[in-house]
Amino acid sequence: MAEEMEKTCAPVEIAPVFSADPPRRRILGWLVIALPLFGQTFSYMNGLWPLWALSKAFPVLSLPLVLYLMNQARFPMTRQILISFVWLLLLPSFSAVFYFHEGFFTSITAQVKLLPLLYFFSFLALLLQLQPTLHELERGFVRLAVAVVVALIVLWAVIPGSWYQTSYVVGSSPLFTTDNRGHRIRMSMYFPIIALFFCYRRAFFERSLRYLTYALVVFAVTLLIVKTRAMIIGIVGVMAINTVRWSRPSIRVGLLVLAPVAAIGVFSFGYLATTFSTNASSGFDVRFITLQTALQFLGNNPLRWIFGVGTISPTSRDSLIAYFHHFFFLADITWLGIVFEYGLIGALLFLLIELRGLAFYRRLHTEVQDDFLGALADYLVYVLVISFFYPPTLTPGESAIILAIFAYVWRVGGFDSKAIGTRNTQHAQPQTP
Repeated sequence: MAEEMEKTCAPVEIAPVFSADPPRRRILGWLVIALPLFGQTFSYMNGLWPLWALSKAFPVLSLPLVLYLMNQARFPMTRQILISFVWLLLLPSFSAVFYFHEGFFTSITAQVKLLPLLYFFSFLALLLQLQPTLHELERGFVRLAVAVVVALIVLWAVIPGSWYQTSYVVGSSPLFTTDNRGHRIRMSMYFPIIALFFCYRRAFFERSLRYLTYALVVFAVTLLIVKTRAMIIGIVGVMAINTVRWSRPSIRVGLLVLAPVAAIGVFSFGYLATTFSTNASSGFDVRFITLQTALQFLGNNPLRWIFGVGTISPTSRDSLIAYFHHFFFLADITWLGIVFEYGLIGALLFLLIELRGLAFYRRLHTEVQDDFLGALADYLVYVLVISFFYPPTLTPGESAIILAIFAYVWRVGGFDSKAIGTRNTQHAQPQTP
């Protein structure tokens, strides 16, 4: 009896991944170096040519890391990511052969943008080698967020107005531009937005004014310097959803009533008032013609709708612009552009990647409650919210490394063996006669 009491009172051993020890400098250093590349920070900053070129090549350069997974038991979500990648790579490539008369090996180069999906495997392998704690991962993301925010504020303060470009060549992504929103700096906000969601969670649950201030600083930088409407819509949308979810039922009713009023107020501010504008300066007319052209090309053929028609590779002499005699960019028509290229099945696969990440987070949340993991899940919701403005095909690596972190924490946290043990116990239960 005494032995049983001793076993019952013994402290539960905590997995090393949940250690609260100060971050190790070596691990934090590797994370700060690797995360911007895995998070596609420089993928559309071709003004910084060396970093842009490295970012484009990095899915292939990091692929040897996957060899480290060969001796590991299969991780959660592995099969879905692999099947999705193969389908999305091959089907539109075959389709383009028939619909745009592309060579198969030429058309497959159009799917280079999907390679960051493989970061799920390569980043997971890196995590298994580095063995960072959850606290170290959080610090890595937060430090990069601070670096991006500080860089934006400094650039905004010191860059002269003459550096901001009013026009640029199609396909280029200059860092400094000016349009009807005024001067703006194009920058990946992946790490700052996750940090914002993290700080908002801390502010809400801990009633912390300090964390609320941090969140407001990131939001102000996004609103006043980066000036990307979709980012503002995504941030406001996720924060509104979470505020309603976390509030008491009595308060929730009031928030639901006030939400439309708050949304009208936010999108009546400055350049945000043009978010849903249909005039020529907003580019709505170009997008509308693209939408009509895409619908006409898909027509009434169910095969085109189900499997997609692919696209023309950037390495081809032709282009979608020349083919349709119009500024035809699939990203402009978001989900219809995905259906155009990948079909309804392909669009569903992209959607299921985000939903699987959220579903797996719910499983993880039952085992460990952590604001950083919650902020990563918030970013998956953010991707879905802004997908009506920016399709998830643009930066699939962002979601891939979030799913990799979930799978890593699940495995090294010991929840795999716990789930197997629970299933075995259930199977061993004696049958009731």
